[in-house]
Amino acid sequence: MPRVACAFWLSVSGQGEIRTVPVPEPRDGEVLVRTVCSGVSRGTETLVFRGGVPESQHTVMRAPFQEGDFPAPVKYGYLNVGVVEQGPSALLGRTVFCLYPHQTHYVVPASAVTPVPDSVPASRAVLAGTVETAVNALWDAAPLVGDRIAVVGAGMVGCSVAAVLARFPGVRVQLVDADPARATTAEALGVDFALPQDALGDCDLVVHASASEQGLARSLELLAPEGTVIELSWYGDRQVSLPLGEAFHSRRLVVRSSQVGAVSPARRARRTFADRLALALDLLADPAFDALITGESAFEDLPRVMPRLASGDLPALCHRIRYTPADG
Repeated sequence: MPRVACAFWLSVSGQGEIRTVPVPEPRDGEVLVRTVCSGVSRGTETLVFRGGVPESQHTVMRAPFQEGDFPAPVKYGYLNVGVVEQGPSALLGRTVFCLYPHQTHYVVPASAVTPVPDSVPASRAVLAGTVETAVNALWDAAPLVGDRIAVVGAGMVGCSVAAVLARFPGVRVQLVDADPARATTAEALGVDFALPQDALGDCDLVVHASASEQGLARSLELLAPEGTVIELSWYGDRQVSLPLGEAFHSRRLVVRSSQVGAVSPARRARRTFADRLALALDLLADPAFDALITGESAFEDLPRVMPRLASGDLPALCHRIRYTPADG
């Protein structure tokens, strides 16, 4: 068993490094996991990388197995897939998903890992945390058969929402983004695509995930009277203006936030966090989700890759990090 592992740490805002960290012997009820791949969420994780978490949200935004404190130094991440090398017999040798940062080996409670179904390859399972966000958002949104829906913002979260909505019967779904190249992603997910100026209006529901003022304003414009915007964007330390004048009140529009940190009130009495994550993994049996993984790098390259992801120099939805057995 390895006595040390390698982990990616944000040393100061905008700069990361690989550190050697101790790996304890797993106790009863714990598992030792060897990481196979992890994912970089270009939204939240790159915001953390540039030091954009406001002080008021330092506690709320802690990842389950984060070490250190915002803004830095901090070990942050939550899309990890690995193989259980030590632990209860029911998990030994199983591929599992865990909300753990980028690290070659780690020990966590057995209850913190979720087995990946045989129908889902490990390389796709890194999307589980983001698809879980989409599931929670749609529990909040409660779309109905025949609804006219726009998803504004074709990033990792928006595309995950659109991919799940593509399974709903009789629903008109349009993925809206300012980048025309996202049309290819929409096609792979089985949904229509439009640039913001060409998007179809009269929507019963708009899910906003562009993290921009322009996207939120356009989301309101696309609503039918008494329609709802589900706001999934997180703006960090940025101030956002919202157009609440003109016809906002007369059309009785609704803007409602959704956040994955709590199970949607619509399902909280009957579903746990574990249930929600297991559902997300089941949904990932669909190979259409592979369209959300747009790049891959070796773990040891993370200190050079993360600044490029944060600046947009390396465009990505989900950027996958691969690990070799020699790591750690």
